[in-house]
Amino acid sequence: MATWVWLLIAVAIIVVVASLLAKVMRQRRTTMLRERFGPEYDRILQEHDDRRAAEADLRDRKTQRERLDIRPLAEATRARFAAEWRELQERFVDQPSDAVVAADGLVDRVMSELGYPTDNFAGQAKLISVDHPTVVQNYRLAHAVCELARSQQVSTEDLRAALLYYRSLFDDLLQSGETDSHNEAYSRTRNVSDRAEPSQQPTQRGTR
Repeated sequence: MATWVWLLIAVAIIVVVASLLAKVMRQRRTTMLRERFGPEYDRILQEHDDRRAAEADLRDRKTQRERLDIRPLAEATRARFAAEWRELQERFVDQPSDAVVAADGLVDRVMSELGYPTDNFAGQAKLISVDHPTVVQNYRLAHAVCELARSQQVSTEDLRAALLYYRSLFDDLLQSGETDSHNEAYSRTRNVSDRAEPSQQPTQRGTR
């Protein structure tokens, strides 16, 4: 067989092997991202409607997160934040809107104490999704209710759901650095969703 034929065969084999390796690497990256981001992976995939774009977005979040210096909370700080949460939860009975707005602010302060930037909500949610992917959607839903609560345009039912959503993230943030916090948060999130998810969007007053 002529030398050039062997060369063509060798090139073809190299191309096939390289293609197979590339496919395996892509599948491996996809698996790692699915495991890291959980339900957030599926959400962002639907948002982009393109796997490559979705995975590029998630990898960019991970890169940005790795640049941050996230530090665990001191025990005294954790106890102080927990006491503030109990206070605002008690306030919910008489002042539900104020309590939800206070919950939003408290979660912001906990994030800041941990080392997350808190100057832009969309950016915050993306960074939080890297470390707390099972509860980040709760955070988005709660924040949407909070924005309406500032102008008293949301139902008490949605305010109650928002407080539970904030609580799921708040608990996860306070447990940052502890063993199996993600697994515990996922179970808690499922329970919250079963009890307090009348809709995926807050209901403004006067629209029912």
